[in-house]
Amino acid sequence: MKTILNIIWLVLCGFWMCLGYLLAGVLLCVTIIGIPFGVAAFRIGLFALWPFGYTAVERPGAGAPSFVANVLWLILAGWWLALGHVLTGIALLVTIIGIPLAFANFKLIPISLMPLGKEIVPTDQRFGMR
Repeated sequence: MKTILNIIWLVLCGFWMCLGYLLAGVLLCVTIIGIPFGVAAFRIGLFALWPFGYTAVERPGAGAPSFVANVLWLILAGWWLALGHVLTGIALLVTIIGIPLAFANFKLIPISLMPLGKEIVPTDQRFGMR
């Protein structure tokens, strides 16, 4: 089921959302200071390309520096990307087949707002191994 949802996701919105993250990542990598933000955008872009079967969890040991970086991310790129997820999710809610895809879009909003200090792991990975 994950594969079918991922393929439908890829066709309807995943490719375009991934392109948005890639564009944000390239723009953020223009400066040396923005490279960590660009890497985070690339990481989330891959997650946005194929979201079913993966989840974002807090990375142990990510403290105050990741919080400060997340505030900068929110100002520079996060709210634009989150707005893209909100608009795409609302558009997908119009159709019955798009409802699970809309919820996947809404699942990506928190990580698009505050991506630093999180890691993407498979959902079938044991909780103790995360």
